[in-house]
Amino acid sequence: MVPLVFCENQNVATLQRALSEQLGFAAGKASELDLSAMILAYREGASAEALREVPVRYRVTERARSPLFPNVDGIKYLLHEGGCGNSKSDVEALLRLLAGYITHPNVAGATVIGLGCQFAQAGMLRAAVQRSAPGYNRPLYILEQQQYGTEEQLLTEAARVTFIGLTEANRITRSPQPLHNLSLGLECGGSDGFSGISANPTLGRVSDLLVAAGGRALLAEFPELNGVEQELVNRCRTAESAQKFVSLMRAYAASAVRAGSTFADNPSPGNIREGLITDAMKSAGAARKGGSSPIVDVLDYGEVATRAGLHLLNTPGNDVESTTALAGAGANLIVFTTGLGTPTGNPVAPVVKIASNSALAERMPDIIDFDCGAIIRGKTTIDALAEQLLNYLLEVASGRVTPAAVRRGQDDFIPWRRGVSL
Repeated sequence: MVPLVFCENQNVATLQRALSEQLGFAAGKASELDLSAMILAYREGASAEALREVPVRYRVTERARSPLFPNVDGIKYLLHEGGCGNSKSDVEALLRLLAGYITHPNVAGATVIGLGCQFAQAGMLRAAVQRSAPGYNRPLYILEQQQYGTEEQLLTEAARVTFIGLTEANRITRSPQPLHNLSLGLECGGSDGFSGISANPTLGRVSDLLVAAGGRALLAEFPELNGVEQELVNRCRTAESAQKFVSLMRAYAASAVRAGSTFADNPSPGNIREGLITDAMKSAGAARKGGSSPIVDVLDYGEVATRAGLHLLNTPGNDVESTTALAGAGANLIVFTTGLGTPTGNPVAPVVKIASNSALAERMPDIIDFDCGAIIRGKTTIDALAEQLLNYLLEVASGRVTPAAVRRGQDDFIPWRRGVSL
């Protein structure tokens, strides 16, 4: 379910509460903080010092799925802050992104709620959907509040058509698929000094194996490719792709300067603390996620991958903005390497977290799915671990293994805004 404009976020949130609970989609692990002991102590006159000793309980409960629609994993809600009052380029980019999600291979249908007067018009979205997937025929319902009148009329109709769409989606069942149908998003965040020598090259080897089998891999985060441009240009299959990559990188770098920054500001305090003190050092490790395969295409933000092979996708280094774009470009599984830990997930593409070191995997087991620390300890090789990782990813893609971000309901969605508010 998608708001076409930020004005409709509240209505979508209202539908989320009703549909998720009543249809049994509020499944997975639910976290809850219990402040009852502190409330009681405060009412009894406890001082601030005494309150520091009062326990706050943290409970995690498992909620079961409803069997009403057993073939549907859930309804996802893509709240955002765009759709109106933005530059024309940002509105168009948002529509391309939303079209990528609506036509995504993991998505069976969509309900879209607009206001009516916003810049991102319903007809523009329908056109973007057809460009993304010509002949698109899954359930797609677009409702506009100004046409319905009351909020009650809008919400009841949205609930009704969504329910009907779910009945259609429930007819779809899993079936064996060839490996070349897998599109892998390659992402990193919270990187450390080990990322470039354990997790990233392991993922790069997996990327090469997938590409060799006819699948797709998408390498994003252009600020984190700064310093290794020539290596990537040399791997582009066509001069057109190489020129597009250079042009996008130069335009991005220039926009950063206009905003009073540079790519050199990309390393975070955590990166620097762990040894990645310059953008070039960070980029040298980040690029290894792309393995050594030839680059078949270069995509700007909002474009969808259509060819087999390795792609470069223009996104920020910001973790959520990047994973949001990877899913929009067609990645049906995202692999996220990290040395410091991050809970980032995505609404429509499972995000698998790969630890660069075993200390992280042991310290944050609730968010880490796979540990590459054995490479650092000399207990295994990149090739051997890459084979294990690929098998693990196939289990995730087949629905037999659920990664931590999915179990925790980590549905992060942040479109990239490059323009100004108007």
